[in-house]
Amino acid sequence: MNRLFSLVLAVLLAGSMGCATPEVAPAAASGGGTASPTALTYLALGDSYTIGEGAAAADRWPTQLAGLLTAQGPAVAAPDYIARTGWTTAELQDAIAAAKPASSYGLVSLLIGVNNQYRGQSVPQYRVEFRALLQQAVGFAGGRPGRVVVLSIPDWGQSPFGQRQGRAPATIGLEIDQFNAVAQDECRQANVAFVDITPLTRAAAGTSSQFTSDGLHYSGPQMRLWAERALPVAQALLSVK
Repeated sequence: MNRLFSLVLAVLLAGSMGCATPEVAPAAASGGGTASPTALTYLALGDSYTIGEGAAAADRWPTQLAGLLTAQGPAVAAPDYIARTGWTTAELQDAIAAAKPASSYGLVSLLIGVNNQYRGQSVPQYRVEFRALLQQAVGFAGGRPGRVVVLSIPDWGQSPFGQRQGRAPATIGLEIDQFNAVAQDECRQANVAFVDITPLTRAAAGTSSQFTSDGLHYSGPQMRLWAERALPVAQALLSVK
């Protein structure tokens, strides 16, 4: 049984290993209606936690964040996504190179790193690649660090699936903390906002409604909490001309 769980986890967390051509997730079609012509454009970069693996497109946290911003101001269009389940920082870089996104987005978000941790990649390697991604994110925001927001890596060790793995959840949590510390430090140096949603994912432990059917990824209600935590930060960023 443990072998089966490990196989499924490998597919879910590292599904892109061996893919020669990165794929770009399409912009969320269920972003809540037609955006105003004056709505700010939004680019969401990341992995399965950005596209909300197993959840409805409308439940993705960037889509929910855009909806909350639009409801309270300022208006933000449904996000464009460059994200896929299983991507590491390096694979996201490859996908960005293939997609060639515009450099005029009004808002850019980044959430990446869980697959680096899962595959046993080093923290120093993550720092180098995350720094490069952060610089790219700022470029996509028109060179404005104040239009970029980074979310911390969720602690999958506290998910129902993570609890059933042979790897100690406490060890996974410590490693996630190390990766998040690097991301936060790089954001500080780049003057980019960092939003810590990891405690929310740890508090979800033991509550099945906070997870999708795979027991590994997060449901709409949990991602709503992420969007709500990011909301005041994004509002503050967007209020500065």
